[in-house]
Amino acid sequence: MIAAPTFVPDHAMRALRLLVPFCLLMFPGLSIAVEPVADQALDLTTSWIGLACLVMFVVAYVLVVLEEWSGMRKSIPVLMAAGFIWTLIGVAYTLAGQPHAAGELVRHSLLEYGELLLFLLVAMTYVNTLQERGVFDALRGWLVSRGFSLRVVFWVTGGLAFLMSPLADNMTTALVLSSVALAVGGEQSRFVVVACINIVVAANAGGAFSPFGDITTLMVWQKGLLGAGEFMALLVPALVNWLVPAAIMSFAVPNGRPEAVGEVVQVKRGGYIIILMFVVTVAVTVTMHTAFHLPPALGMMGGLGLLKLYGWYLNWSALRRQGQPISFVSHDEMMSDHTEPHAPNTFREVARAEWDTLLFFYGIIVCVGGLGALGYLAAGSELIYQGLGAMTANVLVGVASAIIDNIPVMYAVLSMNPAMSDGHWLLVTLTAGVGGSLLSIGSAAGVAVMGQAHGRYTFFAHLRWSWAIALGYIASIVMHLWINKSLF
Repeated sequence: MIAAPTFVPDHAMRALRLLVPFCLLMFPGLSIAVEPVADQALDLTTSWIGLACLVMFVVAYVLVVLEEWSGMRKSIPVLMAAGFIWTLIGVAYTLAGQPHAAGELVRHSLLEYGELLLFLLVAMTYVNTLQERGVFDALRGWLVSRGFSLRVVFWVTGGLAFLMSPLADNMTTALVLSSVALAVGGEQSRFVVVACINIVVAANAGGAFSPFGDITTLMVWQKGLLGAGEFMALLVPALVNWLVPAAIMSFAVPNGRPEAVGEVVQVKRGGYIIILMFVVTVAVTVTMHTAFHLPPALGMMGGLGLLKLYGWYLNWSALRRQGQPISFVSHDEMMSDHTEPHAPNTFREVARAEWDTLLFFYGIIVCVGGLGALGYLAAGSELIYQGLGAMTANVLVGVASAIIDNIPVMYAVLSMNPAMSDGHWLLVTLTAGVGGSLLSIGSAAGVAVMGQAHGRYTFFAHLRWSWAIALGYIASIVMHLWINKSLF
């Protein structure tokens, strides 16, 4: 007799045992999983449970793709799918005489998500704090006020997107710089379109050669498959990926020089120091992970503590200068948007993190982990990587990321964990990162800019230049195979 898990009441377990014969009669496919086999993974790919989970995941992802049309936040369907999938997996393993196995399997996915969540939460808090201090507004104001020609603005915004995205995430980078393109371009829709495409491509390319530039590179780095310095091997291929379509699209930039706008934005006190603190946090995180093999999230959380300490100092020193008493601030006052703080309010900036995106990552990681527990990822790895070969498979991963978000695609590859050289792991990192540029919906940066452009930069406007982006995609792969051939 199987002992009931401590978290399940005895009467519930007895009811579950009574359901076993009924389930076997109604669903013969379960018969493959009912023999008690201790500590052994089940192959449920052909069972009704496996097929039901697969259908649920596909339905959930279709709803994610239709977010712009349905108005349903992308986190909702994947959260529901994650719960549905693992409930059925729990049923299958309990019926097979392994009541604790499903819990152990899902904890692996939860651990991976926990590390990713803490890392991204700190990064988002730093970016939100820099935004609150007016750093990005000052950059935009400076660019708009220079009176550059449209062609110069095209290249400057693209170059800055490529350089900023390795530290700031590609979505934030694209949003900041596309606002410059929209402000400068005005009613010149042709310029707005090519400038926005250029920014999206540059932001995605720039994120490919840094472990912090994109979620895909972060996952590869946290997995320990590549060191932080090894991503620099993708610098030249990533640069080629941006420069090829940028050079082609530059011929479509109209001539002219927009009227300079006298927009001057002052950076609030401490803004430049916080930039330095962000750089130091990243450097310490890399050092701790490389030298001591500590989780990157640990270094980032230390950086969050440093940011909060500096915020306290700014507030304390401001109150001292004004001769005001230093008192404890209530939670309601901390979260209020109606008061102008002397210092960045880190509690409010944490709350302003992209929680829909963070919860979406949870749903995706747990769902894909469930598909792995069902046996689909192992079957996919055998079909794709052993059947087609690592080279072809990794190139196709990039194409798939243009249609499907690169996060689930890369997590699926990591879960498959095919035996590949460093050169191939760099290749799939490159293709998953830049492949999303082929379509406007293929990356978070593209989707965000479409929302900001209000109908001027659209899916079909991007699609007209997909051929040029595809040339850059191919050129970057060729460049990687050429300059990094010793890594294969």
